[in-house]
Formats: sequence, structure tokens, C-alpha cells
Amino acid sequence: MRFGRGGPNARGMTVVTRFAPSPTGRLHVGNIRAALHNWMFARGQGGRFVLRIDDTDAERSEERFVDAIREDLAWLGLTPDAEVRQSERFGLYETRFEELRAAGRIYPAYDTSQELDLKRKIQLGRGLPPVYDRAALQLSDADRARLENEGVRPHWRFRLDDDAVVEWDDLVRGHQRFDPKTMSDPVIRRADGSWLYMLPSAIDDIDLGISHVMRGEDHVANTALQIQMFAAMGSTPPHFAHAALLTGSEGKLSKRLGSLGVDQLREMGIEAQAIRALLARLGTSDPVEPVVEMAPLLATFDFGRFGRAPARFDEAELAQLNARIVHQLPYEAVRDRLPAGVTAEVWEAVRPNLSTVAEVQDWWQVIEGPITPAALSDDDRAYLALAADAAEAIDWGADPWHQLTGALKGSTGRKGKALFLPLRQALTGRDHGPDMAALLPLIGRDRALARLRGA
Repeated sequence: MRFGRGGPNARGMTVVTRFAPSPTGRLHVGNIRAALHNWMFARGQGGRFVLRIDDTDAERSEERFVDAIREDLAWLGLTPDAEVRQSERFGLYETRFEELRAAGRIYPAYDTSQELDLKRKIQLGRGLPPVYDRAALQLSDADRARLENEGVRPHWRFRLDDDAVVEWDDLVRGHQRFDPKTMSDPVIRRADGSWLYMLPSAIDDIDLGISHVMRGEDHVANTALQIQMFAAMGSTPPHFAHAALLTGSEGKLSKRLGSLGVDQLREMGIEAQAIRALLARLGTSDPVEPVVEMAPLLATFDFGRFGRAPARFDEAELAQLNARIVHQLPYEAVRDRLPAGVTAEVWEAVRPNLSTVAEVQDWWQVIEGPITPAALSDDDRAYLALAADAAEAIDWGADPWHQLTGALKGSTGRKGKALFLPLRQALTGRDHGPDMAALLPLIGRDRALARLRGA
């Protein structure tokens, strides 16, 4: 049972990818990366991107998380072409279930969790792989009837074909081979009738025409099992790509990555473009760059560029990338998020000093005032008194900063830091900041004179 690598359109069909989150919490960094890869591949190939809400677990699924998933994808710009919900597809699953059951590929198992745990411990103690022994298949009709009369309800397992070694060419990991004799028949349905992930996912991939499945390498063993399910249902499986998992900056799997969600990133002031730019290239041979538009990222998206080593997610790198993205954002892209009164001129002046868009509020306060004066020496205060007189005499309609500093350089002999820093401190209350040539006209003549005289 082997499936070739093939190109994106090797089967002469439209590329269709899917992102399948469970609505049991907010999307986290790993989810976002999977969604982005699937969206990018579909868009780059002129295909379709499907959002599948995996809400078969009625107890844990919440509608507020369904809404949050939609909102997060929309904010990230990862708009799906279609949405389906597994909770609305139970009839389809039931039909396939009965077909597979009639074909002998699904069977009831009555083992309790305690019995299964004991069997695993015994196998491990003997140095054997903890593979289910198919004890349920040894039960007679009378045995099953007795158990049912005692109130024992079975869970259901998919019976693997032991003679069909599973092989496929993974788009990231290369050739993969699994011997079904080393794997347990997977449980696909609980005793209460509720569904587990494996079979409904395969059924949906067939029904929705999914051509490519991109997910984390923790699903590789699941893929081997699902390939047999595709074969049992008479269907060719999709192409599979399993990306290496993310690790934290400390070099090991981080619990924080499992909880760092889109909502938190937004609260931190991270731009959607920064998230996309980082996660699109993380784990590939391409450099991470502050790319604002998606076109360059789509043009270079290639499974051959993905490595096998874990991909390192560093929040500090994301923050630095975010600042570089913010420095490129035009006024029109951010105007709805700026404080009232902030003009394009203000944005252009302060933008190079921002790490997040929200920080514009700090510089708007510097422009509008009041500011907290810096502590100055007696010499600097005397110098600023001269600066106030010079500022009153210059033409404020023509580059006041260079007029002011030019006049003071000639009258005081100061230059460099001694010339510029006291002026910046008196006018802004800060030691560093935006280019004063751009900032001073925004502060304006009256406020500038008051600050220089007040210093």
C-alpha cells in the first residue's frame, strides 16, 4: 500500500486544503501555523481552503470558540472558501461506519480501560510493543450477548490489514513506512456512540475532495492508520505534509506555545502581518523577513524548503519583526486605530520609533503635552533661555529645527550632543525619540516656546 509523492496537481484536480480546529479553546501558535500553511498552499496553487470545525466532542466544544476561530482567521487574513461542521455530518459518518462494519473492517470491543492498561504493562514488561491483542475478535456471539445483557457497551475499533504495509512519500519528511503489525487497531467510536478523530476526519477528506493535508509531525502515525481507512473506503488518500513541531526559545517544547493565542498576540500589539511573515518561513531554509504583503511569501512557499529539525519560535524575534513591519505600515492601514487628532504627518514622524501601533499614543502625548520636564544643569537651563529667544525669531513655516539649531550653534558654539540633547529634553521630556526636524513642527511654535521657557 504505497502512495507516490506527485506534484500539487498530479491527479489533474484542484488543490483543496483544510484546517480542522476543535472549538475547545482559542487558536494557539501551532494552530495558526497549520492554518497558514494550508491557506498559503491553496492560494499559491489557485485552489480552495476549507475550514472544518471538529466539534464532535459535544461536552468540550463551545460556540464561543467557534466564533473566536472565525474571528482569528479573519484578522489573520486567512479567509476560508467554505466552512463545514462535523456535528452536522453525523449521518454521513453513520453510513460509512455501517459499510465498514458490514465489510468486517470495524468491530466491537468490550475491554475496559483497566484491562487495557494491564495488558499494556505486561507487554512493556516483556519488552514487546503495547499493541492491542484483538481479544474482542475472539468473543463468540454468546459472549457478546452476555456482556451486553450485563450492561457493557462496546467501543468500536477499525481493523487494520496486517498484510498491507503502509508507505507514502511525505512532502516534508520524505519516504515513510509503517508495518501495521506494530500498530493497534485504533478506537474510532466510544461506547456512548460519540466519534473520535480518526474515521470522521478521513470520511470528510474524501467527501470534501481534500487533495493535500498539512499538519504537524505528531500526526505521522495517525496518517499511517488513516491511509488504511482511505483504502478500506475505496479512496485514494490526499498528499500529506508533516511539518516539524515548534519549540520555544529555550530549545525544548514549550507549554506556553500551547497557550499563546491570537487574542494574546493582539493584546501584545503584534500585527497580523508579523505573525504571517514569521510562521510562513519558520522551519524553512528561507530567511524570516518583514514582509507586509502575502505575494512574496506565496511565491516562495515550497515543501522542499522545510527542514526536519524542530522549528524555534522566539517571542523576541516576533517582537523585533513586528517593529519592522510597523515601520512599513502606511497611514491608511492604521488610521482607524490611532488616537483622535493623529494625522498622516504625525504617523510618518513617529512611526520609525514604534514597536507597536499602540505606542503612537505615547508620542501623541509628547506632541500635545503636557510633558514632564527633564532634570537639567544650570548651564543647560541658561542655554535653553537663549534657545527660547532664538525660537521666537525664526520662521516656523520653513524647517524650524534646523533654523533653531543653526542659530544656536553660531551664537553659543555648542555642537553635537551638547547642542541637540538639551533641546530634545526640554521639548519632549525624553532623551531619545523621533527625528526632531519632523517632530518640532508638530509640537508647534507656542508649545515649543512655553516648554523652552519653562525649562
